[in-house]
Amino acid sequence: MAHTDRTHHTQRRVLRREIAGTIGLLTDEHDFRAMRRYRSFTFHDHAAYLRQVEALLRTRAAQGTHTTLALFDPEEYAAFCTAAGLDADAPVSRARFTAELAAHGPTVPYEGQSLADLLPALVDEAVRQATWEYTSSLLARLGSCSTCGEDLGRAAFSRATRLLRRVLETAPPGSRHLVCSVSGHPEDTLVSALLVDQEIDGAPNIDEAEALEFTSVLALGLATHSPGGLVMRVSPPSGPDRIHGWRLRGYGLEPLTAAEVFDAYCTDIESGDLISPESNVDYCAPPDLGEDRLPPGHHH
Repeated sequence: MAHTDRTHHTQRRVLRREIAGTIGLLTDEHDFRAMRRYRSFTFHDHAAYLRQVEALLRTRAAQGTHTTLALFDPEEYAAFCTAAGLDADAPVSRARFTAELAAHGPTVPYEGQSLADLLPALVDEAVRQATWEYTSSLLARLGSCSTCGEDLGRAAFSRATRLLRRVLETAPPGSRHLVCSVSGHPEDTLVSALLVDQEIDGAPNIDEAEALEFTSVLALGLATHSPGGLVMRVSPPSGPDRIHGWRLRGYGLEPLTAAEVFDAYCTDIESGDLISPESNVDYCAPPDLGEDRLPPGHHH
């Protein structure tokens, strides 16, 4: 027992040397095994590693120390060390890479949650940032309109921002869960979700990073005239949930009928078979956005 305690104490001390306010976390077994090729990485069991990280997080929180978690990718780490001329088998190199993650990569703060809750949040944040970076790069490559010279990506983002604002402004009261999907090639479908809670005064409570990713996906669909859609589920303070939907059409959103919303929700995507509708849910035509129609004349 004493030997085990000393081992755990040593491992936590090793972890402390590699932390600069941020922990670069190996979230899955595959990444953990990839790091075991380094002799200076002294952990042998992923579950034990996660327990030690969680214990360290609690200790730092008890000491009043703020800690954030970042997603540690062994392949990115190896490339970083090669580019910087660093020894990858050294704790100081891992600390330097983690500092880079803290400055430029997705992070989530530790606020007393269990790692079981933090891990999916961290992965979601990484996916969100990757989606935003991907869509932003595609929008930037669209260039300028040959007719009016306007930046196509910037114009599409502005258009998507206005449409999202109108969707939220015209929605019934309650919390809203929105999903936007845009199809490119069959194997390349972008999906973004946005949760909008309603404050007591009626103002929407929106996570800015989620909204940025969501708007960029919608903008890409508009700019490239790709097949896609937007679905919103409204959970009111009382009564059944309401589900509304639009398809991306041209440079705007075309409302789905109640029957089309029902068909979309009650059909298995893979098999095409009908599935039972949810109880206490109304499938409805969406409110009129009012501003979703473009004026006559030139548009992208």
